[in-house]
Amino acid sequence: MPSEIRFYRANERPYGAFSNLYRREIEFEGERYATAEHAYQAGKARKPEVKAWLMAAPSPALLAMAAHGLYYWDISPGWSTSKFDRMKRILRAKYTQHEDLKALLLSTGDARLVESATVDSVVNRLWGEVNGVGQNKLGQLLVEIRDELRAAQSGKKVVASRRRAKVVAERA
Repeated sequence: MPSEIRFYRANERPYGAFSNLYRREIEFEGERYATAEHAYQAGKARKPEVKAWLMAAPSPALLAMAAHGLYYWDISPGWSTSKFDRMKRILRAKYTQHEDLKALLLSTGDARLVESATVDSVVNRLWGEVNGVGQNKLGQLLVEIRDELRAAQSGKKVVASRRRAKVVAERA
């Protein structure tokens, strides 16, 4: 097992499925979305008409581009602080609603997961890395979900810490 797994494009096998642009429908907050990216960006829009406009994008990549260009007044209040929690809940939905994706994520063992972008931008360096530089938030959240899934299979619970989620024995 490699110590690090890099992914980026949704069509790359086998790990392209870790991309939020990977076309797999999920149910989130009572709605169905074509991709995890759709579910994520739906929470960004302040107004229903902006959300509808975003959801009508012809591809997940164009949706992401459009959402990154929203004006401040079109973005939900508190988005900068709530977006990571939303993404984690979306990833939990994605990997619990699709057994094949769950198995793929669990198959990565203890490897570090890295969204490895090619275009240098603030967004790409936040959610992933560009040339080895970035916060890799998506990769970190995927590892947290992987730990939760593994703990659920073993009957343990996950306790979050600042550095990484840790699995601890369930107290009776």
